Amino acid sequence: MSETHIGDVTHFYDRISVAVIALRGSIRVGDSVRFVGPTTDFTQDVTSLQIEHQQVTEASAGQEVAMRVAQPVRRRDVVFRVTADSAG
Repeated sequence: MSETHIGDVTHFYDRISVAVIALRGSIRVGDSVRFVGPTTDFTQDVTSLQIEHQQVTEASAGQEVAMRVAQPVRRRDVVFRVTADSAG
């Protein structure tokens, strides 16, 4: 498995379990992402993304996206895209 740093959490809405991520790389529905921070470390699939309350299937560096998360995250947690190594 390999991981690519694709963004950082800028906000977390705990009542609706949604993280806002400032992207430095691309993300799309279906990707597997890992959230890592001082008290955070879990991996989940991306099931939906929103930009300014509009559903999107992908987003790229420089954009801010909102996504539902399986566990609480915190501001400044790092987001990685997890991919299976092709040599297998």
